[in-house]
Amino acid sequence: MNRLSFEERQQIRMGCHAPIPGVNPSYGYFPSEAAGIAFLVLFGLSTIGHVYASIKGRHYWYLCFAVGTISEMIGWGGRLWSSECPYNNNAFLMQISTLIFAPAFFTGGIYYILKQFIDITGREYSLIPPSLYLWIFITVDVLSLAIQAAGGGLASSASSQPGGNTATGTNIMVAGVIFQMVSITVFCVFYGAFLWKSRNIQLEKAIMWLTYATVISVTCIYIRSIYRTIELLEGWNGYLITTERFFIALDGTMMIIAVGIYNIVHPALLLPNPKDKKAAESTGSDEERAGDVRTMGKRGDA
Repeated sequence: MNRLSFEERQQIRMGCHAPIPGVNPSYGYFPSEAAGIAFLVLFGLSTIGHVYASIKGRHYWYLCFAVGTISEMIGWGGRLWSSECPYNNNAFLMQISTLIFAPAFFTGGIYYILKQFIDITGREYSLIPPSLYLWIFITVDVLSLAIQAAGGGLASSASSQPGGNTATGTNIMVAGVIFQMVSITVFCVFYGAFLWKSRNIQLEKAIMWLTYATVISVTCIYIRSIYRTIELLEGWNGYLITTERFFIALDGTMMIIAVGIYNIVHPALLLPNPKDKKAAESTGSDEERAGDVRTMGKRGDA
């Protein structure tokens, strides 16, 4: 919007204006309507699948996947809005605030999967008690979200001021994304340690299927985090952030794969319900309970 005065920019940011020749929106491009519709549909279908599976399997923790997909839907809804009203600041902020933190809900589900694996196989196969996975990694995710939100708020505030400098806010956002990526890396170390320590036992098919799914999901989250980091480091006028095809391929596509893979192999349907396990432990003998530890998860063999 370089050809417009600050007052004129503020005015069109509040309404819905058609593209103005020579004046780019905050994105640096005009968002694709087709991409907005496609990802809204994909994340919407994923949401339905996660809600259904979580309720059917009575694993309500896994509804965090659905919360993440709903966040993605809000974000892509904002981008669809921007395809019609490219200069609207509310639509821009709507998508940037939700799409930056949606993956945290996906990692929350992934952390719980490992906790369940350890509950099934035994505490001896974990470096730390299972309950600590949620306390440690969810806390780190919340902190990373707070950092990203603070940075986004500063950058947004600076962008709305004449001659405002968004560098500080952007750097804080980058720090939040990197902090989250470091957290996922540490989690992967614990996950790898679990697989190594349990290598001599026969893991159930459900655990192996979910392990493969988790490798795919975490890889996609990594790719997206690396992209986001480089994108933000380049600045709001950088090549990556102003080229939509990179966002579609390295954010939208990576995230639908990361969460969609669990629609195919859903932990709520493949892993035993914790309440059922407690009931079995309270009624079975010590020998039966020991056998249950090795047989849990066979729901996924069907």
